[in-house]
Amino acid sequence: MKELLKTIFSTFQADLVVVQEMGYIDRIIHFFVVNQDPRTKDWFLSGSVGPLFTILVTYLYFCIYAGPRFMKDRKPLQLKNTLIVYNAIQVLLSVWLVYEGLESGWRKYYNFRCQPVDYSKNPIAMRMARAVWAYYMCKLVELLDTVFFVLRKKQNQISFLHLYHHTLMPVCAFIGLKYFAGGHGTLLGLINSFIHVIMYMYYMLAAMGPEVQKHLWWKKYLTTLQIIQFLIVFCHTIQVQFQPNCNFPKSIAALLTINAGLFTYMFSSFYIRNYTKRRSKDALDAKRRQQELNHNDVSKCSLELNGKAQLQEDFYPTPASPIYETLKRNGHIPDVKKKA
Repeated sequence: MKELLKTIFSTFQADLVVVQEMGYIDRIIHFFVVNQDPRTKDWFLSGSVGPLFTILVTYLYFCIYAGPRFMKDRKPLQLKNTLIVYNAIQVLLSVWLVYEGLESGWRKYYNFRCQPVDYSKNPIAMRMARAVWAYYMCKLVELLDTVFFVLRKKQNQISFLHLYHHTLMPVCAFIGLKYFAGGHGTLLGLINSFIHVIMYMYYMLAAMGPEVQKHLWWKKYLTTLQIIQFLIVFCHTIQVQFQPNCNFPKSIAALLTINAGLFTYMFSSFYIRNYTKRRSKDALDAKRRQQELNHNDVSKCSLELNGKAQLQEDFYPTPASPIYETLKRNGHIPDVKKKA
């Protein structure tokens, strides 16, 4: 009897776990199927995740494997005019997105502390939804950034951060379009578009050639702006967790916070590695090279005379030389005038 009750209890416990798991799965399905934004579910490339998945897999396959293999024995493409036009279009699109983000919400309609999604079809809400769709399209077009790197054989520019950023942003934009086409999370798109105005302006000028590139001293500040961007988004989304009455989904706000924190870390690491440590290393290398040059200046023009190393007279440095005083103080240069 005891064994029978134990078996029945174990079976009941297992069934309870299955029911709980099924309930959790049902909730996930309910969220992703039932909670679609009815206004955007039939818009181009927003009905299903399939097209986005296909685009991203093709993008990664080309940029990591097929593209470099195709270009291996070929000369890099210049694409100067293509890049100028492409980046100019990106600047114009980003300016338009900033304008739409401001006018359809953040300039006078939205609350920076908590802004729920308006799923109605009033003109302001629909204007923001269309801006979210346009932002999603721009994230897909920006995949060409990496394609151009491959065709120009700039493989050193295709870092893990670059690929991660360009792959994840379309995913975030798709989720926003399909489920939250408006509200609190759209501040990310607004700030990101503003940064892209400056970034693609830089790329457009850089594509014009060396005569313009030599005046572009502000590349590292683009990375600084990107770090600031993600810090703002981090603070803006984490505050939702401390507002019980805020109707923006806290789970989505948490994902945006984690994503912003991760990007802040990755871009900060990139900045330190490329602009702080490299600058220190360059300064150290320059100092070492100067020391080697000074040593070589002495060793090349010295000879052994009465057991003492002295400079040959024909190699005496001028008083203007940075090593003149040191050599004279150490007895390498006698107090005589150099022959004419």
